[in-house]
Amino acid sequence: MVNCCGLVSEKNQPVPLKSISVELQVRDHVASVSSCLQYVNEEERPLEAVFVFPLPADAAVCHFSARIGEQEIVAEVQDKQSARDQYDDAVSSGQQAFLLEESEESSDVFKLSVGCLSPGQKASITIVYIIELSVQADDALRFCLPAVLNPRYTPAVSAAGVPEVSSASVIPYTLSLSVEVRSSDRISKLESSCPLDPLEFLDAQHTHAKVNLSSGHRFDKDVELFLYYENSHHPSAVVEAGASVAESGSLMGDPALMISLYPEFPADVMSSLASQGEFIFVVDRSGSMGCKMHHGNDAQMRIESARDTLLLLLKSLPMGCYFNIYGFGSRFESFFPQSVVYSEDTMEEALKRVKSMRADMGGTEILQPLKHIYSQPCYPDHPRQLFIFTDGEVWNTKEVLDLVKSHVYSHRCFSFGIGEGASTALITGMAREGSGHAQFITGTDRMQPKVMQSLRFALQPAVDNISVDWSVPEGVTVDMLSPSINTLFQGQRALIYAQIKGQSSGQTEGSVTLKYRLKDQPVTNQLQFTLKPAEDTGLTIHRLAARSVIRSLELQERAGGADMENIRRRIVELSVQAGVSSAHTAFIGVNKDSKQTVKGPLLQRRVPVARMMGAFGGPGMNKCVGMAPRMMRRSPMQCDIQSNRMRMECDSVSFKKGMAPRMMRRSPMPEAEPQKDPLLQLISLQKAAGCWELNASLAAVFGKTEDQVTNQKAVQVDGSVWATVLALIWLYAFKSDQQVEWQFVAMKSASWIRSQKPNGLSQCVCDGNALLGCQVTEDMLGI
Repeated sequence: MVNCCGLVSEKNQPVPLKSISVELQVRDHVASVSSCLQYVNEEERPLEAVFVFPLPADAAVCHFSARIGEQEIVAEVQDKQSARDQYDDAVSSGQQAFLLEESEESSDVFKLSVGCLSPGQKASITIVYIIELSVQADDALRFCLPAVLNPRYTPAVSAAGVPEVSSASVIPYTLSLSVEVRSSDRISKLESSCPLDPLEFLDAQHTHAKVNLSSGHRFDKDVELFLYYENSHHPSAVVEAGASVAESGSLMGDPALMISLYPEFPADVMSSLASQGEFIFVVDRSGSMGCKMHHGNDAQMRIESARDTLLLLLKSLPMGCYFNIYGFGSRFESFFPQSVVYSEDTMEEALKRVKSMRADMGGTEILQPLKHIYSQPCYPDHPRQLFIFTDGEVWNTKEVLDLVKSHVYSHRCFSFGIGEGASTALITGMAREGSGHAQFITGTDRMQPKVMQSLRFALQPAVDNISVDWSVPEGVTVDMLSPSINTLFQGQRALIYAQIKGQSSGQTEGSVTLKYRLKDQPVTNQLQFTLKPAEDTGLTIHRLAARSVIRSLELQERAGGADMENIRRRIVELSVQAGVSSAHTAFIGVNKDSKQTVKGPLLQRRVPVARMMGAFGGPGMNKCVGMAPRMMRRSPMQCDIQSNRMRMECDSVSFKKGMAPRMMRRSPMPEAEPQKDPLLQLISLQKAAGCWELNASLAAVFGKTEDQVTNQKAVQVDGSVWATVLALIWLYAFKSDQQVEWQFVAMKSASWIRSQKPNGLSQCVCDGNALLGCQVTEDMLGI
């Protein structure tokens, strides 16, 4: 019987990875991450180790080296098949070799092969990547070091699979992390989801600081860092000198420019919300959604949190819009054949079906429901907004992103990664390609406030008509390297890359003018930049620019066409020139200076991989998931046949256990017990138009009887007006800390009260305050 950690050595000992040391260097909006992995071969024979691990989806891997004893091997970027052949030849002849390559299915999964370690031999592997730090809703810059790569469902029609990496709580290696921040802006604070040592400022201006992860971290969850600057909305332009050894006129030889655009939305724009739109909510109902949100005793199941969130969303939609809800797993279904007008009847029907949603639809296949949604015609004057909820366990990430991008002009896509290990490639990619916004719900985060933030983004005006104009002296030209930007929402930042070509004999500066429109108002920003940047700046911007170009070329290639071979050649050339990873290249290092070859039969070991408990039907499902030795070395990203068959059998078992026959599934399940959370209880009682009815259920939320509430009502005041005023007072008085969750509910209520034009409203508010023991004003209520 294979234990829960997957494959181990013949003596049931852990695989040879012993420790990970990470150095994070932040420069303004960009981070350089250096990870050092320490290995030791504890076998009695030579060993080949295979370690599959996650990296951020937009990372540019730019260095890979290995040190064995005093010998250091620095890998170089080569065509992937050539690198694989060279690795296989070296290992077969007894030479030490190292191979790092990107998954063919998902850009956030990498595989490291460590070949021919002699018995007792130690190896230190160093991987360096650079990445743009994402912006959060509160203006923080977020860095995440993933601890988990969830199992990814692979349907029977696919021969490929992505191996799993388990939570590190069962893996015998340690983590250390040091962080250094340098910025042109003053650093306000640095926070983390994990314990940190005190932040130490290294200068009086607070633009240079360092901090370490506290010792003893188990690496049983993602390490998240949140960095705050004082003037985060100021646009900036940074120029980086080219490499002196690179050819002039090439991307790496010429100066590269990075522009940061992070518009600030005025208060009047923030309060302006659209009343039209088509809102489609797409909810993962695969078996893994039956897992808990976090490891705490009070943690909800992911699907339970999704149901609560859908309640809030349905109550917050504006009257007259269109909506629909999809559930997906290894199949999909929608609440309505097509989107319907939001009304009291359609809302109530949807709520009844939300209560019966379970994590009972087998594996995770998001592609087919998306194709079905995009095949539906859009409604004129009702922009389509997709809200996609998933724990990120899909196998065909690149195909999904291509589909989203192909429909970018007909919709916006807001994505939510649920739980530890949600794929950054999938979640951020869907939002990026769909001109939306991505959110991650990890640890003890609650889903509802993050989703409601995104709903506000969807309802608010966006920055559009974005243009970039250059002013440079004669003899100098600027080539844009980034794809064009269509829209930006409140809380989004765009980084634009460009290549500066040619030279000017006189002027040493250029300028760029950024223009855009916000709520029909034109906005202009002009930035100056130098044409003579300082040398030796590390090529961070160049490599990120190269990564942007490579990703665009890869997208063109997957779209198909007559020029496929030329596109592939350009990808390989740019990847090799810039020294960054791509789908068609790999890092390869061979110790050709070793004085003796390694002899004896070669063992193959994988770092322990474990299926998340309950991911496909409960703990019992783990027993059938083991990883057999790799069958074909020349297809290193594919799962072996035996493992793939076992995975499909497990998913099939879960599908059969969790899925009722179609006739039974359509029958409504018994209604769930009323929500225990008073806030959700209150919201569940609201009508689609925004009002509440005066009844015993509402009174119970206030801790009163129906008679107590009714007897305090003035004679001339309508019962629904009185009930709605009381609900608003209760929200503002007792749930102000959760206002982001009920803000749209309250806005609908206030709008409904104003539409009724009731008499004696001021006295009604006074009576409500007296009944509930509050002091809330009419101005606070917005009525």
